[in-house]
Amino acid sequence: MSGQGSGGNVLAALCSFFIPGLGQLLQGRLLMAIVHFVLAAGLWIIMLGWIIHLWSIIDAAMFKPKE
Repeated sequence: MSGQGSGGNVLAALCSFFIPGLGQLLQGRLLMAIVHFVLAAGLWIIMLGWIIHLWSIIDAAMFKPKE
């Protein structure tokens, strides 16, 4: 059983805390991982990367795979 609150999602959220997109990559969502990483890197240049960083953490924590 995986989904919100599962151990895998907690680990993914922790990984995204350190590197945006890493949690999505651990969940097997390559495209979403690239999107989070590129957007965060681009927005950190103008000091708004924290928005994407938080989105990445929340997205990894709330992910529920399709059954």
